[in-house]
Amino acid sequence: MSQAREKSQPVLAAIAIGRNEGARLITCLDALISQVDRVVYVDSGSTDGSVTAARARGAEVVELDMDQPFTAARARNAGLVRLTGQGEDPLYIQFVDADCVLQPGWVDTACAFLDANPEVAVACGRRRERHPEASIWNAMIDAEWDTPVGQARACGGDALMRTQALLEVGGYDPALIAGEEPEMCLRLRACGWEIWRLDAEMTLHDAALTHPGQWWQRARRAGYTYAEGVAMHGSAPERHGVAQLRRSLAWGIALPLVTLLGLFVTPWAALLLLVWPLQMVRLLARGLDWPQSVFLTLGKLPEAQGALTYLWRRLTRAQARLIEYK
Repeated sequence: MSQAREKSQPVLAAIAIGRNEGARLITCLDALISQVDRVVYVDSGSTDGSVTAARARGAEVVELDMDQPFTAARARNAGLVRLTGQGEDPLYIQFVDADCVLQPGWVDTACAFLDANPEVAVACGRRRERHPEASIWNAMIDAEWDTPVGQARACGGDALMRTQALLEVGGYDPALIAGEEPEMCLRLRACGWEIWRLDAEMTLHDAALTHPGQWWQRARRAGYTYAEGVAMHGSAPERHGVAQLRRSLAWGIALPLVTLLGLFVTPWAALLLLVWPLQMVRLLARGLDWPQSVFLTLGKLPEAQGALTYLWRRLTRAQARLIEYK
């Protein structure tokens, strides 16, 4: 337990999820154990000794059934089941991915905020990339996580959550291969709960995104998530994922297709391709650097592919499979 919290206060617990994270898992658990009362590690079929390492550090381990598809949502729900319904439930639960390290002071800051604001279900802070200098894509991820401070619509995988609120909405949707946090936050807000982003350091993350194939797969997963979000909650008033999906399809499918068809009519249609560099310049004028401007624009191609992947799986009723980038 954090030294700043009294022993008489309700239990503060943590759920870490992962698969084959190796040394990153050990670092993650060491940081958690020093700050909370109870740590549950949910493993999704690791083969690198993660389960043994977690038990050696005093974490409770839940091993997911390998006969069912793995998803982060399913893993988080399994941890939630382990922590609740067996006596006094923890008041708050810190969720963290096993490739992240909880920063000193975060738990006390977030708990104090939830203590003072009973209408808030989720408090999240600044997640930083551990090695933003290692690649363009790591730096982009670090910038992506620098979200506005204040009341928010959603959180990411790392957050301190009020157990009562989680149980009220039934936790995460285990069928989602990604985007499970915004979807659950949508349901929390529908029940009157609030989500807040605090001006505090929360976690260090190790994306290890060092080559273009990883960047492509991560963007493809995002497009899949947009399409699935629209299918689930795309109607008013939420319009969940609609704007993101529209941009992905416009840039990633419509523009290339119109250009290609136009070339059968006139070679001047090739001028449509100038829209791409113009968009990059537009993003540059908004304050982004050149790498961000280039890859955010080009990223609409894998996003569109991801959206089409979702559509194909839905039409064929194929089983959803994880889209992993590392």
